[in-house]
Amino acid sequence: MSTRRVVITGMGWVTPLGDDVDQVWQRLLRAQCAVQPVTRFDAGTFATNFAAQSQVPDLATVLGPDAARAHAHAGTSSRFALAAAQRAWNQAGLDPLPKSSRERMGIYLGAGEGTLDFDNYVAANLAGWDAANARVDDAAWARAAQERLTLHTEIEQEPNVTLSHLAHRFGCRGPAFNCMTACAASTQAVGEAFEIIKRGDADLMFAGGTHTMIHPLGMTGFIRLTAMSKRNDSPNTAARPFDSTRDGFVMGEGAGIIVLESLEHALARGATPLCEVAGFGSSADAFRITDIQPEGKGAIAAMAQACRQAGIDPREPGPDGRPQVHYISAHGTGTQENDRIESIAVKGLFGPLAQKVPFSSVKSMLGHLIQAAGAVELITCVQAIRTGWLPPTINLHHPDPNCDLDYVPNQARDVNAQGGVEVCLSNSFGFGGQNDTICVRRWRA
Repeated sequence: MSTRRVVITGMGWVTPLGDDVDQVWQRLLRAQCAVQPVTRFDAGTFATNFAAQSQVPDLATVLGPDAARAHAHAGTSSRFALAAAQRAWNQAGLDPLPKSSRERMGIYLGAGEGTLDFDNYVAANLAGWDAANARVDDAAWARAAQERLTLHTEIEQEPNVTLSHLAHRFGCRGPAFNCMTACAASTQAVGEAFEIIKRGDADLMFAGGTHTMIHPLGMTGFIRLTAMSKRNDSPNTAARPFDSTRDGFVMGEGAGIIVLESLEHALARGATPLCEVAGFGSSADAFRITDIQPEGKGAIAAMAQACRQAGIDPREPGPDGRPQVHYISAHGTGTQENDRIESIAVKGLFGPLAQKVPFSSVKSMLGHLIQAAGAVELITCVQAIRTGWLPPTINLHHPDPNCDLDYVPNQARDVNAQGGVEVCLSNSFGFGGQNDTICVRRWRA
């Protein structure tokens, strides 16, 4: 079986702080927060009325007028993905790419959106409601749906449609997959794409995720789960992972797409790798659907597998005396349970070295991008390796005794004098007990 080395050659994202990788990275290092009152719809009466909104890209500007026309009916999350993928393509220097290479160029996404045309969908439901008999009148609903909902609206809500948009835009004729494993989806997508290339079934893969749930249905669902912060009086300080006063996560939206290549394919076309993907771990909690396994066993298993593939012993210091992992991008949602159990898992994996591993959550600034979160956070790991800076966890002013690790509180950290960043882990833990971890390291020939 082939075990080829796999590298990242391009990255793109659309985030609540912008869509240029370097500019957004600088904003994260300056501890800028994108959380604000919702403006996309009237959320004034909602128990949570704030979120971290991303600007919907103008495809004519990003892709060019002709390509924009080809994707004119794309929904919001597909637009996020198209823009992020175009930036990743550009950074990777893939244009022009021979047609023969496109046969071995695939896509693996964590994507899903649900109803796009929310207003007309609600109107159709209301028109079909038989109030006298407290039931839906199927015939009336069908008439209203025919009048209000377009064919494109119906097609675009399918979870694999974003993948189809990217395949059409970039001519990807290789393996094509989409997963919907909640908040772990884009990390799983990157990990599975890594495995596809490693075993020789593709030479190049777009991988990542895209999502938006900042609409009445999405917000209401998480409000009913009591998972979201309710600090309506102070949105900028609402996302506070690992702080003792945390009261839930903040909704975000966007996309993160990376270009993965086999090392030989990248070097043969003259590309310079940004970093190397060294390992991937995945596990299930096999616990209650709505709760995390309380000892962090699933999270430990995913991180341990990623480290094992990378040849890392998390309990042994490296040659420089530091832990062999120099930074962990935390899932770090800001819920009481998640932050506590993720901290337990890191201590369970690293043992006495856990206190020496910096561990931060950019969700404190970007909000939780749901299925896009993992890929966006993986890009921050690559940036940490490239720059030697660690992004902070902001709003961390009241330490929780159950969360007693180094969360890089409130200010970015320059670690170049300590040897920089060579190896990172990126954690994503999805609703229902899905755990995924990616290990990336500095590329060396």
